[in-house]
Formats: sequence, C-alpha cells, structure tokens
Amino acid sequence: MPPSVLALAPAVCAGCGTEFAPALLSCPACHRLTHADALARLAAHAEEAERSGDRAAALRLWREALALIPRGAQQHGAVSGKIEALGTASWARRAGPAGAVGLVLWKAKFALVFLLGKAKLLLLGLTKVSTLATMLLSLGVYWTAWGWKFALGVVASIYIHEIGHVAALQRLGIRASAPMFVPGFGAFVRLEQHPTTEAEDARVGLAGPLWGLGATLVAYAAFLASGAGALAAIAQWSARINLFNLLPVWQLDGSRGFHAFSRAQRWVVVAAVALLWLLTREGLLVLLLAVTSFAALSGKPAERGNGTALGQYLFLLAVLAALSAVPVAVP
Repeated sequence: MPPSVLALAPAVCAGCGTEFAPALLSCPACHRLTHADALARLAAHAEEAERSGDRAAALRLWREALALIPRGAQQHGAVSGKIEALGTASWARRAGPAGAVGLVLWKAKFALVFLLGKAKLLLLGLTKVSTLATMLLSLGVYWTAWGWKFALGVVASIYIHEIGHVAALQRLGIRASAPMFVPGFGAFVRLEQHPTTEAEDARVGLAGPLWGLGATLVAYAAFLASGAGALAAIAQWSARINLFNLLPVWQLDGSRGFHAFSRAQRWVVVAAVALLWLLTREGLLVLLLAVTSFAALSGKPAERGNGTALGQYLFLLAVLAALSAVPVAVP
C-alpha cells in the first residue's frame, strides 16, 4: 500500500474499537489516549532519568510525552506540572529572594565558567555546516563594512549570545537548532519545542544577554590589558546590542523576560531604566524607557511575578548600561 494511503488510514481505538482520524490524540468515543503505550514508555524512561539525576534528559522525555496528550486531558496538566517542577531551579525556589540574588551573582562569574566549563558547548555550532556557513557569510559582510578585527569581534559576540539560548534550552530539555546567522540582522535559534511556562520562557530569553554580557566583559578586560582600540569598540558594541535586546518588543529577549513579570515588577523595571538614564545619560536607555513604559501599561502581566527573572533583568540593565556609557580612551 502506498505511504500516502497508509497515512490516511483511520486509527482504531484499542479500548472500544472505534475508528477515528489518526491525527487525533484521543478516542472521540471513550477518550482513551491514542498513544497510551508510547506515553507509558516515555514516563518510565523519564522517571528513570529523574532517579539517576539526569534532569535534562527527564525534561526532554516529559516534553515528548506532553506533545502526545490533548490539552484538555487530566494527564496534560500532570505532565505540565512535572515539567514546571523539573524546570525550576529548586535551590533558588527554596531560598526565595536571597536565592534570586545569589543566582544573579553566580551569573556574574560567567567569564570563569565560560573558560572552564562551556568550551564544548561553544564548539557545538561550529560543527554544524549551516551555522559555520552563515557565520562566515556574516563575517564577510561585516568585514567589508568595518574591517576584519571589528567584524570578528561582532560575529563572536553574536555567536556567544545565541549559544546562551542554546545552553538554557538544553538545560530545560527543549529541542532547538544550532545558531543560524542572518548577515546584517544578527542570528537566531529555531525552537522545535517551546517553553511551557512564563518562567521557562524568561530563562531562555535572558540567557542570551547573560552570555552576551560575558562576551562583553571578556572583550573589555582584554582591552584594559592590551590597550587595543578594536577591543574597546567591540566591548562597547556588544554591550549596546545586548542592552538593545532587553527591549520588551516583538521577538527580542526582553519580551520573553517581561512575560514573567507582574504589573508591579514591570513598573520597577521602568523606574530602574529612568534611574540608569539619569546616572549614565546613555541614549539607548531613552528608547528602553519608552518601550518598557508602554509594556507596563499594556499587555497581560503574569499573575505571579518571577523574582529570579526580575533580578537577572535588572542586573543586565545596570551592567550593560554602565558598559555602554563608559567613555573609552582609544589610543
């Protein structure tokens, strides 16, 4: 029988024998789950991964299971709860506000972690033909416009920012592509699955600027050590592009962060942006002030604010604004 005919063949419910469209996730007569056997296997493997301490594998398996369950089913809520529980940093949740602050401070140690523990992840994209090809194409475009030194720094900064998203997605067990560059517009990661909660969405979104901040600090430290003007320019450009990404608009990372904020937390961000502008006079903060104010007035805020996401967002705002505004003496 041709594959096209097989694809249209009706499914038969193992419980009541009713025939139904194969795309349905449950029997319309008795409501038995279409993929009950596969779900049982996935659940068993996920629980085994949890017992062995492999949280990323468990998350990946539970997400595969969730895709096989209709949204209205009781099992959908149970599996969603498992994913949310596994995806939350338990130590930060137990510690409350102190845990959020501790997490932000830990992120500030990015440069050391980057050098010692993330080399394998950073090489991930370089093993993908699509990533390497689009990266080289972007390098050529920026090289033509700004010269090879600045172009190399720009591409490296963008790549590290995107790998930050990949790292967060892997920790949450969410399948995604390696980074893809779009010359003149940056890069993106294509998600094959999606975060199930606002907190997960914020973690994925803010991971990019956090890693981007690490790249900025490395470039700035190298400038202070060497006095190379190109490194100063790269550090300031990296700070500004990551600060720009905190805008809560469209597909930018700040929009993902704002999804997890309550109305009050959104106004805290607006106040922080205004204060930072008064302190630094960084022009980009004027745009951030306008957009964050609009986002605070409009849109649907989260029912419960996320302290960890707010702490990360404010930390990024403060450090990136300072690095963007610091005058750099280029010899």
